[in-house]
Amino acid sequence: MHLYANPKRFLSIANWLTPILLVGGLLVTGAALLWGFTQSPPDRLMGDTVKILYIHVPAAWLGMGGWTAIAIASLVELVWRHPLATIAARAAAVPGAVFAFICLATGSIWGRPTWGTWWVWDGRLTSMLVLFFLYLGYIALSSSLAREGQSSRIAAIFGIVGAINVPIINRSVVWWNSLHQPASITTGGSSIDGTYLWPLLFAVLGFSFLFGGIVLMRMRTILADIQAEARLRRKAQAGTMTGEEAFQ
Repeated sequence: MHLYANPKRFLSIANWLTPILLVGGLLVTGAALLWGFTQSPPDRLMGDTVKILYIHVPAAWLGMGGWTAIAIASLVELVWRHPLATIAARAAAVPGAVFAFICLATGSIWGRPTWGTWWVWDGRLTSMLVLFFLYLGYIALSSSLAREGQSSRIAAIFGIVGAINVPIINRSVVWWNSLHQPASITTGGSSIDGTYLWPLLFAVLGFSFLFGGIVLMRMRTILADIQAEARLRRKAQAGTMTGEEAFQ
């Protein structure tokens, strides 16, 4: 794990992997959405509304996956003091929040014709909304700590504690009487017809590639900002020393 703790070693991999993930993600996602939207037949109950699952399901998966990444990176930071763990957690927060919002928005669009309302305080919907607010809180906290130059341990603890909500989201349709349909894909198999399942799996893969590429891109940006700030600080210190020497 510490093999990639060196920023130069990490960047040597991220520099070529980032465009591969981004371009590959765009191609796979585009093909999956085209496949699903044009080749999947309307559902006998939901009609064409069912096709929103090609965006909604990957967004829900990555909304939860993003916070899982934050929790793992936070644990690595607290236990092993990995230099890039804090940066990885910060980098995953914004795309995770975006996917959580997309999940909520597409769920509401699907719910309007299906349930007759844009929103219900259902266990799955409410816990997903809590996750979105957790993202906003984490982004604000981590940005504030980084701006003030303070320790990121508080944000790391927040990231680990917030992970409690991820299994709650996953099990909410089992624990409570939920309007939301139960899990269609489990370790025991899938209840989704293959006509919908295959383009959905490719959509999840494509969006996951995009998520990974965006996280790496944001990590590179954060590292560049840190390095630029360090150079400016060194120049400022050198300028101060020169000025003091001029008066000696």
